[in-house]
Amino acid sequence: MKEWLSTTLEALNLVETMEQPDGFTRLGYSEEETASMSVFRDVAETLGLSVRRDQAGNLFARWGGKTDHVVMTGSHLDTVENGGGYDGAAGVLCSLGAVKALKERGFKPHNPIEVVCFASEESARFGVSTLGSKSVAGILDKSVENVRDRHGVSIKDAVESTGLDWSSIEEAERTKDEILSFIELHIEQGTQIEDHGAQFGIVRGVACPIRLKVKVEGMAGHTGTTPMGKRKDALVALAPLITFVSQEAEKLSNQSQKPLVATVSTMNVKPNVMNVVPGQAEAGIDIRSVDDALKRSMADKIIEKCRSLENEFNVTINIETLVDNPSILLDEELTARVKRAGESLGYKTFEMDSGAGHDVMNMAVKWPSALVFIPCEKGISHHPKEYSSLEDLHAGVEILAEVLQQEAGE
Repeated sequence: MKEWLSTTLEALNLVETMEQPDGFTRLGYSEEETASMSVFRDVAETLGLSVRRDQAGNLFARWGGKTDHVVMTGSHLDTVENGGGYDGAAGVLCSLGAVKALKERGFKPHNPIEVVCFASEESARFGVSTLGSKSVAGILDKSVENVRDRHGVSIKDAVESTGLDWSSIEEAERTKDEILSFIELHIEQGTQIEDHGAQFGIVRGVACPIRLKVKVEGMAGHTGTTPMGKRKDALVALAPLITFVSQEAEKLSNQSQKPLVATVSTMNVKPNVMNVVPGQAEAGIDIRSVDDALKRSMADKIIEKCRSLENEFNVTINIETLVDNPSILLDEELTARVKRAGESLGYKTFEMDSGAGHDVMNMAVKWPSALVFIPCEKGISHHPKEYSSLEDLHAGVEILAEVLQQEAGE
């Protein structure tokens, strides 16, 4: 199995070795993603699965069953630019591996098992994430069709460049009765599993963000002639907020049952000229927790701090809420079954939350869903050095095979 995992991982990544200094770039609805998904089709068909492509470009590899109620597992194959070869790919690989393992032990599913490869999970190309799984769940906002990548290509045009018809993308939606459960496996993209001496993580919830844009309006002026006491330096006014966000988030997180993280992750200064006092400064702030009230409390504290900075530095601060999505709690019963399945194989588990979004958060809106994490070395992700060992991938296969056997019945 480990040899199969190694060679199939390379095939899905379209390489002959996972040592790629520049990483992997397979953006959503690109030629590279399409090529990788074509390998998925070939591997699935070699395993004896029937594969179909839906109106959003997702691929479903189906195995047997005597009912119309599907047990589904899978992930995605697109990447960020110059990213790693395990984010998404590990989940697709382990799902196919689980089917291979079940077939080798002679298992015959009562309920069909489908391995899904979702299209365009990452937001790297368009700034809009999980397009494929949103379509399956029926929650895609079609108004995104004119959102463009940095080359001016719209989502609609990108989708149609792969042979699809944007006008029929709603037909990718699956009914509630069609799917019994969805289980996604993913690399952790952190170190909590390792830090707690466990072999896999079982996720209770996905921390969807509140995102704020804070725009400070001051007054530009000559750096050599504008007296210090008469300046309205937008960057100086914004600077204390950076430290405040970090320190206040840590304080709130330490005081709460659920963790919270907050990050000043983007900055833009105008005119950004060496001899001009900054007249405008803008920051993007990302706030995450599975506790929505805690996220809101952090946002309120940021707003309060901005009002204080306005008065202190004689500037105007405007705050725009870009995103305010409720966090997703995963199905407790299915999650418990996945945990028991892993523990029955001798693997130690750690219960945790996910600070990153995944396709499972869309599937959970409509169907019982669970998320399994396997370790990734040093928590490195979205980077060429992203890595999960063959031992951890094999453990993922065994855990998925065990729970799929239970969910599909014989």
